[in-house]
Amino acid sequence: MTARTINGRDAGRGDVLTVHYNGGYITAVERKHDPNASDLPVLAPGFVDAQVNGYLGMDVNGPDADSTVIEGITEELARIGVTAWVPTVITASEEAINHALRCVEKARNADARVRDAIPSVHVEGPFISDRDGARGVHDASEVRPIDPEEVRRWAAISRIGVVTVSPHWTDAPKGIQEICSMGIRVSIGHTHATAAEVLSAIDAGATLSTHLGNGIAAMIPRHPNAIWTQLADDRVNCGLIADGHHLPPETLEVMLRAKGPRGAFLVSDTTAIAGKQPGRYQTPVGGSVDLDEHGRLSYVGTELLAGAAASLPDGLRNVVRSTSAGLGQALKLVTENPARTLPGARQGLGTLQPGAPADMVLVSDSGAVLEVIRSSPTLENVGR
Repeated sequence: MTARTINGRDAGRGDVLTVHYNGGYITAVERKHDPNASDLPVLAPGFVDAQVNGYLGMDVNGPDADSTVIEGITEELARIGVTAWVPTVITASEEAINHALRCVEKARNADARVRDAIPSVHVEGPFISDRDGARGVHDASEVRPIDPEEVRRWAAISRIGVVTVSPHWTDAPKGIQEICSMGIRVSIGHTHATAAEVLSAIDAGATLSTHLGNGIAAMIPRHPNAIWTQLADDRVNCGLIADGHHLPPETLEVMLRAKGPRGAFLVSDTTAIAGKQPGRYQTPVGGSVDLDEHGRLSYVGTELLAGAAASLPDGLRNVVRSTSAGLGQALKLVTENPARTLPGARQGLGTLQPGAPADMVLVSDSGAVLEVIRSSPTLENVGR
């Protein structure tokens, strides 16, 4: 493969970066100060989305899902700058979960591009709250207590990286410890657990929060509560949906400040409606939904959110636009920070350093993706 070079500006320091890459990996990175660097677009690693349920009509959890769905999502996400992603399988029967896992594994085994793009799978549930509000759209009839043996059976099918649980269950700390012992990270989410139960889960090994601030009852104790406990504990890295609908700007601002430069990351949590035109749609999970012109996805006839329809690049732009985070910090929320949370991630994923995957994006100062450089030769320079 021919060695290649790309130039761009460092979003944090403003220096000019010259990145050399060959064979799908970065071979060298040069940095120099240039007073005229502001004319260059920003160069950043390809984006990493740690929570994707679907995209452009393709649904990881759909009853008709197969390996082509996983391949299709991989290709389409790469076109908008998301060069690594985590298929997210939600609460369902064990048979349905296993089907989704087999689809992912078949796609990863059939195509090196898919295998490189998908480090592992996130199973969001079924060990969550069965209560309205905290449960979200997850099927209450399939919610069940934490079961490490079921997780072990999933792991025999595909690479499980993260499992979301609610720590309200009896013996939750013991179950969390067993799951962590398999090399799987446990995330707290869709929960009505008390602050004390959340702290016990963290002590047992839970290190992530699933879309913090969502998947929780609308009315909770002022303090203490599960949100404060997760924000306050530096052992927990928090995923945040920055689509402008799930978290108001001031809430997003406070959460980012509380977790610091390394403690938070953005997720899209997109459904199959993401990327489509505004309108009314029928979905396998949740039924009839409306997508408005602002990207808000809601249940027909209500103001209740029905999942997310904004992409990870949309979330990046929203952070730049509506919080005090500069572009450099915002880019870490979609590259280095999520990559650090993922078991199975390729060495250097989410960074620009020798040996890292040659997945890169050129972006504007507002965070808009201008060009995508993909490590796979068949997807290089796909643009938008």
